[in-house]
Amino acid sequence: MAEKIDYKSVLFNPFSKNNPVIVQILGICSVLAVTAKLAPAMVMGISVIAVLAFSNVIISLIRNTIPTNIRIIVQLVVVAGLVVIVSQLLQAYAYDVSKQLSVFIGLIITNCILMGRLEAFAMANRPWASFLDGIGNGVGYAIILIIVGFFRELLGSGTLLGFQVVPDSFYEAGYVNNGLMILPPMALVTVACIIWVHRSRNKDLQEP
Repeated sequence: MAEKIDYKSVLFNPFSKNNPVIVQILGICSVLAVTAKLAPAMVMGISVIAVLAFSNVIISLIRNTIPTNIRIIVQLVVVAGLVVIVSQLLQAYAYDVSKQLSVFIGLIITNCILMGRLEAFAMANRPWASFLDGIGNGVGYAIILIIVGFFRELLGSGTLLGFQVVPDSFYEAGYVNNGLMILPPMALVTVACIIWVHRSRNKDLQEP
C-alpha cells in the first residue's frame, strides 16, 4: 500500500522549516548574483517557481518510462526546455529585467534545487504531489531572494523597485548609501544573517 502523502507539508515546509536556501543551503550562487536589486530578484524567483513546478510534473508523468542510466540527462533536457520558454517570455514582455538577469536565467538549468527536487521527489511521486513540491520549494527560494534583494537595494541604493524611498532630508542630514550592499559578498552576509535568525527561532535545526 502506498504511503499517504501530507500535501500540506509538501507545499508549506519549504517556506521555512525545510527551506532550500537557508536550511538545505542550495541555490546560493543565484542569490549572490541577482539580488542587488529587488525587481530582478522577484523575476528570478517567479521564473524558478514556474520551471521547478512544471519540470517536477513532467518528470513525474514520465518517471516510469525513463531508463535509470539516462535519467539525469532527461531531467536536464526537460529543465532546459522550460528555461528557454521562460527566457523567451521575459525577452518579449520584460526585456529590461531580462537584460539585468542576463545569463542567470539560463543558469537556472544548473540550479541544484531543481535537480535535487527532480531526483529526490518527482522521480518517486505522483504529478500533483510533485507540482506542490515544486511550488513550495520555488516559493521558499523566492522568499529568500526577495528578502535579500529588499535589504540590498534599500541599504545600498536607497530605492525599492527603482523608486527612491529614503527621503532627501536623510541625505541632507548626512546619510550615505552603503555601497558595500550592492557587492556580491554582502548577499552572502545577508543570507548568513537570515540563517542565524531562522535557526535561533527554530531550535530543532540547531546542531547539538
